[in-house]
Amino acid sequence: MKFIELTTHTTTEASELIADIMWRYTNYGVAISDVKDVIALQQNKVMYWDYIDDSLIKDRKDVLVKAFIPLDEAENTLRLIREDLEELSVNCAGVINAGTLEASKREVEGDDWLEIWRKHFRPIHTGEKIVVCPEWIKYERKDGEQVVYLDSNMAFGTGEHETTAMCLKLIQQYLSPDSVCIDVGCGSGILGISAVKLGAEFAYLTDIDYVAVESAKHNAEINGVEERVEVVHSNLLNDAKIKGDIMFANITAEILCMLAPDIPKNLKEGGTLILSGIIESRLDMVKKAFSAQGLKLKKELKEGEWIALSFEL
Repeated sequence: MKFIELTTHTTTEASELIADIMWRYTNYGVAISDVKDVIALQQNKVMYWDYIDDSLIKDRKDVLVKAFIPLDEAENTLRLIREDLEELSVNCAGVINAGTLEASKREVEGDDWLEIWRKHFRPIHTGEKIVVCPEWIKYERKDGEQVVYLDSNMAFGTGEHETTAMCLKLIQQYLSPDSVCIDVGCGSGILGISAVKLGAEFAYLTDIDYVAVESAKHNAEINGVEERVEVVHSNLLNDAKIKGDIMFANITAEILCMLAPDIPKNLKEGGTLILSGIIESRLDMVKKAFSAQGLKLKKELKEGEWIALSFEL
């Protein structure tokens, strides 16, 4: 099977947005190549190399996001991605530096690519209890662990990225057995599904991306929690009668701030709000936006260049 490898040049702060756009149109893999990830691993002593060429870890501004698209679907898919990237560029102007968004493409042989891509995914231990595991890997659960399986055609959210990992850690700190949870911008559904497997009574998941909604529904099924999870194709819950004990949103800072006025209507008094996907330059903006809604900051986590916050209403 042949693929078109689409490469887009962007920046660290916009790379997840670009990847999210690409995931809308392909099930065959999206990859972010950012030297800052390597630098963060070195600085945080997470991984060591016996030798690394210093030229490879210079802090470059250019970040590459690659998508792999089947050749027979490429013409229409590339057009749709280009249109979405142009819209993103307009919307981000003056808010996020998205870089040049220069794109290039090449044809690649892909018969073994998906299998190679799968080999890079391994069970990810997050916090004390959650293990995120690809659907195709057999994992023997240890005492006290809850395994969350994700399928091979994942929407964004695997537990590997710092933003998702911090959300999972905070959820484990605040969750109680009778909790009702709301996951805003659910992506793969990893956060809401994890909450239910940890003992939450019910989880409402929302996303504006149809692909994410379908992915989250499927992941709820393969985890056996579909009866305790409802996935909604929506910007946010429209029903103010639905209120959560815990709400979480792992999105970008700008979108979090846009959603801030609507969030309290779906959060119970004394409830917990967990936010992630925030870079340091946007931290004060997010804190002010949610403090203005009567939410009190309780905790702040930082991993790499990303920050997660918890608030109480």
